[in-house]
Amino acid sequence: MICCGITGHTGNLGKKIQKIAKNFKFIKFKGDIRKTKDVEIWIKNNNFDLIIHFAAIVPISKVNKKYNHALNVNYVGTENLTKMIIKYKPNLKWFFYSSTSHVYSYSKKKIKENYQLNPISKYGKTKLMAENLIIKKFNNTNIKFCIGRIFSIIDNKNKEFFLKRLINKIKNNKKIIKLDNLNHCRDFISTDQISKAILLLWNKKHRGIINIANGKKTNLKTIARIFAKKCKKKIIFNKNKQTSMIANINKLKKYGWKSNNLNFIKYF
Repeated sequence: MICCGITGHTGNLGKKIQKIAKNFKFIKFKGDIRKTKDVEIWIKNNNFDLIIHFAAIVPISKVNKKYNHALNVNYVGTENLTKMIIKYKPNLKWFFYSSTSHVYSYSKKKIKENYQLNPISKYGKTKLMAENLIIKKFNNTNIKFCIGRIFSIIDNKNKEFFLKRLINKIKNNKKIIKLDNLNHCRDFISTDQISKAILLLWNKKHRGIINIANGKKTNLKTIARIFAKKCKKKIIFNKNKQTSMIANINKLKKYGWKSNNLNFIKYF
């Protein structure tokens, strides 16, 4: 069995990868990632082949409401983890950090890993700070670290994520619905796909930064229309300036990664 330390094991990604990775023995972090002592006890007292670091405050709405708390979890928590890994597990085979496309700025072209970094949200800012920390701390060690910049996650369970909010708005409103700020293009990927991508990257022992996405453009208005049709409702879109954030996934494709066509209606 492969011994895998995991933070954020109760989140949707954490739950999904535990379900998929049958040959893994997961060692769950159950303490407070902000507390150095909790992290130290976990790292010191367990043996790991790899560690997957999912623990974070998401989504954007939560980060905006409690930025200092998010900073403590997303950045300070990562700092505690890297410090203790270097101290107690200098021969760790692989470390995966779950980052985000929010570290980039918007682009009309597909975004490569070396694209300019200009976080579009406070959430992205905390993640970029943690990325820079990981690179600085692990660069001169034997630890292979992978920073996965995950694009738009499909999540219909968390009420604060886009998809769930959109579904509720369409379901709970009248037959004619006015929607604002939906003329945006995003690159959606499911938790199932993300988990499989992480396992692929572990098998290849990828080191460095890599985009995790489908590399396919979907306008948010398209998703709204799909859900509205299901509910037999009419949508009126208010105009807004379009933004685009689509990944270049050539790095991931080199490992044999294949994009999927997502069936959005199954998330309804």
